[in-house]
Amino acid sequence: MISEFEDRRYGIAEVSHMTGVPAYVLRQWEDRFPQLKPGRDRAKRRLYKPADIEIVRRIKQLLWNENMTTKGARVRLAEELRGEGRPRTRKEALDLLDTMEQQIREMLDLLEDK
Repeated sequence: MISEFEDRRYGIAEVSHMTGVPAYVLRQWEDRFPQLKPGRDRAKRRLYKPADIEIVRRIKQLLWNENMTTKGARVRLAEELRGEGRPRTRKEALDLLDTMEQQIREMLDLLEDK
């Protein structure tokens, strides 16, 4: 069952206000990020679904907060949406956890040395 929020569509002005991204930037991102393709109504106005808004927020994070290039952000977003980089098996997950634990221990050792 689809909730009323999942079914809701938002105009570009609403999305701009919700995300803090100017409307002209949202239009540019549509050209630069194939993952961002809001629907259109009969009058050709953009209609964003909640999933589109999450993509906008992620692009903003990658570009503005992590200072990635557009190309880098496009690649990262594609990987994330395909699920690449995530462990596929229990063994991969455990190996990843072991690696993370080792890295954390190394960082703590560095902090203790200071």
